[in-house]
Amino acid sequence: MKHYSVLKNELLASLNIREDGIYVDATLGYAGDASEILKRIKRGYLFAFDQDPEAVSYSKEILQTIGDNFKIFSTNFVNMKECLEKENVTEVDGIIFDLGFSSPQIDDETRGFSFMHDGPLDMRMSNSGKSAKDIIDTYSEQDLANIFFNYGEEKMSRVIAKQILNSKEKINSTLELVEVIKKATGANYFYKHHPERKIFQALRIEVNDELKVLEKVLPEAIKLLKKGGRLSVITFHSLEDRIVKNIFKKYSEVDEIVKGLKDIPEEYKPLIKLVNKKPIVPSTEELQENTRSASAKLRVIERI
Repeated sequence: MKHYSVLKNELLASLNIREDGIYVDATLGYAGDASEILKRIKRGYLFAFDQDPEAVSYSKEILQTIGDNFKIFSTNFVNMKECLEKENVTEVDGIIFDLGFSSPQIDDETRGFSFMHDGPLDMRMSNSGKSAKDIIDTYSEQDLANIFFNYGEEKMSRVIAKQILNSKEKINSTLELVEVIKKATGANYFYKHHPERKIFQALRIEVNDELKVLEKVLPEAIKLLKKGGRLSVITFHSLEDRIVKNIFKKYSEVDEIVKGLKDIPEEYKPLIKLVNKKPIVPSTEELQENTRSASAKLRVIERI
């Protein structure tokens, strides 16, 4: 199963991997990054998270060919702190989040992530919870418009939502949804890019609650790091990147409450420092090899 890990070399270098360190891959996927980490920690340990049963099953087989010093949690990374506490792990040397979707997930038409292939309107990372079809069938026009505007940054969100509600009995697959979106927007007349891209992104974020879980887990991940430990995050769209940037900024600065004081209490001091003030982006060579990496940004912090 072919999967391309975006910014792999930059991500691995950012961790400053120690052979005896404890590391967390919060987004295991198809083990592209996890495999390389495991190869480098012969005396260490790797914990990994993924809620996609297919990815977990595939990655377990791959990692077992490298070593047995790992454990995979079949759950969303939002449960990281609780899962590690059950393993008596309260601090780690490094954590990675690769927030993009794996190529096998995008290319599998049965998952419903792609607007290029026909398939069911699913978009769930796990096998449970509401699907994209459930959202289209049950949400109000206003709720749909809000999702498209807030999560897809779509200017024609109301027009598209109205068209979907008027056509929802005819929308049972991904390409049927694409046709409705094109009809609402004048068949791409106002767009340089596919308008359905933003709508599919918005639905996927809503289905998997992606932004809310990211906002919750990042502060917890920061506090799990040992002094000198690294946290590296790859994002693929501006909404994710904004959350990461703002949280990193918050924890890398002195708390507003005590700014200006000569002696700052320990609890108000910065927890982290920014390793790279500007995000790392793919090289020209990587962009030529994998066009899907074009929007990727890597941000790295270190616990102080």
